[in-house]
Amino acid sequence: MHITSLPTQKCALEFSGCYTLLHIKKPQHPSESTEALPQRYWGIGMEQSKSNKPLSAASINSLKPGNSLLDAGEYRGLRVECGLSGAKTFVYRYRSPVSNKVKRLKLGRYRGTNLTGESLGLSLAEARVEFQNLKAQRDAGVCLVERKRAQVAEEKSIKPELTIELMVTNYLSNCIDGKRTNKAATECRRTLYGDAVKVLGRRLATEVTTQEVLDMIEAIINRGANVQAGNVLRELSAAFDYSLPMDALNPCDKAKRMLKRKRVRLNSKRGTRVLNDGELATFLKWLPGSRFTVGQKGVMHLTLLTGCRSGEVCSLKWKDLDLEAGIWRLNETKTGVPREVQLSNQAVTLLLAQQRLSAFGGHVFLNINGSKVKQKTISETAWRLRSKNQMLDIDDWTAHDLRRSVRTGLARLGCPSDVAEAVLGHSPKGIEAVYNLHGYEKECGLWLQTWCNHIDALQGVLTS
Repeated sequence: MHITSLPTQKCALEFSGCYTLLHIKKPQHPSESTEALPQRYWGIGMEQSKSNKPLSAASINSLKPGNSLLDAGEYRGLRVECGLSGAKTFVYRYRSPVSNKVKRLKLGRYRGTNLTGESLGLSLAEARVEFQNLKAQRDAGVCLVERKRAQVAEEKSIKPELTIELMVTNYLSNCIDGKRTNKAATECRRTLYGDAVKVLGRRLATEVTTQEVLDMIEAIINRGANVQAGNVLRELSAAFDYSLPMDALNPCDKAKRMLKRKRVRLNSKRGTRVLNDGELATFLKWLPGSRFTVGQKGVMHLTLLTGCRSGEVCSLKWKDLDLEAGIWRLNETKTGVPREVQLSNQAVTLLLAQQRLSAFGGHVFLNINGSKVKQKTISETAWRLRSKNQMLDIDDWTAHDLRRSVRTGLARLGCPSDVAEAVLGHSPKGIEAVYNLHGYEKECGLWLQTWCNHIDALQGVLTS
């Protein structure tokens, strides 16, 4: 939309070549100017640039959240909008040749520069080509928005040949990609293809039974992945809801009711597992020669030395470390509050040895292919080792149990509760959070060193 001043105190709003005259009251005072038009004349929900300059990559890259830019010349009607999350989207606004109403059609995300070189959206040049094609169709009498709605409605009407694999593909393309973060979309894709498509992919969506869904979920639960079972059931149910007509039955709905009636747990159970001193000594002796990867071993060892979350250790980068001062600056935390982790002498020694195994400047703990270790791969490797009887011969444990063992061990050594909670990065609760703003950095350093000395003593007892 573009506003042009007219000498007769009128204002012309341009929608892709169509003008509508707005009568503006003649100013009665110098302070009353036609420049002070309400924001709604410039765009809906967006602060719009008044520049007549054509779009460029530089102007798009510098666009701030909540703002939009218009293209100029033969591409007038094309705009790019920046959402609150920072994602930039190309939009074509035009007046419908059918209803004579202003319509808004999304062309796609702005690609910009991607570090991996992967194409995740449209470049400016591609958006302009798409805009010209759509504008030509609009000029030929086609309402683009209405046509798209008709296409979506046709896709949602299930066809007999629609398989589970095709149903999942449509669901991911239309409901997940571009609507969730890249990480969440990738995880959803892995969840559905790793289990649902693998088991039911060739089955027709209209023929899948509740028993087949229950058998698939039970198989996931039997491998100890209750949370994954819940995720698969939730996303597959949503895929059915998207694809099936209103009067069709979703086989996942009855499966949910039956699992609930049988009190089958599909979420994580509150952990109570703590490794005692004997188990910790056995674990530390076994870990270096275990079948875990080198990066996974490092993650678990540093988790035990710092009490940090294993996910935080997986995301550790060299730039966040000051090994001379013995400090790890943890900027992204579960609580959203940055903090400094005090590193013991043992933790610094471990990290110095790790420098020889990973590229300085990137992530500290890496896989063989150079990618960072992911938290979920530790659990997956542990499950695989247990299934092959290659796991440590103690009661089942997880990487998060190591963090709980640190907290319990500090309490056993006499560490004050406030300090132990600060070691784990837990935020104070209630009125204490208002009045006690002490960070306990010095105390955390002293007690973490005490804890690591205790760990060394355990290994000395075992090897003596």
